[in-house]
Amino acid sequence: MLRFIGKRLASAVLLMLLVTSVVYVLVSSNGMGIARMLAGSSATQQQVVDRYYQLGLDRPVLSQYLAWLGKAVRGDFGTSYLNGEYVTNMLSTRAPLTITIVSVTMVLTMVISVWLGITAAVKGGWLDRFLQVLSVVGGAIPQFIVAIVLVFTFAVGLRIFPATGIVPPSEDVGLWAQSLVLPVTAILVGTAMSGAMQIRGSMLVELRKEYVATLRTRGISEFSVLYKHALRNAAAPGLIGLGILTVAMLGGTVIIERVFALPGLGMLVTSTTTTGDIPALMGCVTITVVIVTIVNLLIDLLMGILNPKVRL
Repeated sequence: MLRFIGKRLASAVLLMLLVTSVVYVLVSSNGMGIARMLAGSSATQQQVVDRYYQLGLDRPVLSQYLAWLGKAVRGDFGTSYLNGEYVTNMLSTRAPLTITIVSVTMVLTMVISVWLGITAAVKGGWLDRFLQVLSVVGGAIPQFIVAIVLVFTFAVGLRIFPATGIVPPSEDVGLWAQSLVLPVTAILVGTAMSGAMQIRGSMLVELRKEYVATLRTRGISEFSVLYKHALRNAAAPGLIGLGILTVAMLGGTVIIERVFALPGLGMLVTSTTTTGDIPALMGCVTITVVIVTIVNLLIDLLMGILNPKVRL
């Protein structure tokens, strides 16, 4: 098991190096353009050039990346080009909100997907067809459209939940939870339906196998057959799908945070991308890669526990 964990950690480190290096090269390839954006539209050519050299954008991109990486491994992501604020401080105030939204959405996705997927596989009929329709509709409608509909229905119309912004949990836990309901639901509509279809397909395959019939003839309870035996064997495809959905959740959170005016990583990513704030953008990319890496590592470990063959 330790060897299995070591391999997964090594691959995670390589993935982080690959993603951060590619992103850094892409955003740093137009150093003069970044200097022009930061200097402002009214800046002279000389001021732009001075800004270019001041930020060290004249150095080779590989040299810039290695210098950034050397500080990043120590937890120092530098300072923002725009306001001089430490990127670590910017992330510490914004990342918790995004992580909370993704975590809550992921847990709800797992619970709803397992319940709907097993129910559809076992019951079949109209419920199965209805789930398939919901899956197609949920995957086809963009998340920001779902978010807008939720806002007009439950915030503007019924006035049950706040339309925008968030209340810190230190001030009022109840209002904080209400502020998360609509953003989480907007992402959950698509992810839960997609996950449910994956569980449904895996469960249908397992329920047709001979060992399920054997367990039933031995008098094993239906609950035990479904959740203890069949679900354990069907969990691997569902877990793989959950890892893929994590990336979709993070991408959706960026858009949803803009719709609901939430001060998370989504707002920061949007602003840093348009202004060329490389340190802040790289900090956001690193946090995102870390989240995806941790989730996939946990999924790999869980798959290794459920199916020892995976460790090989």
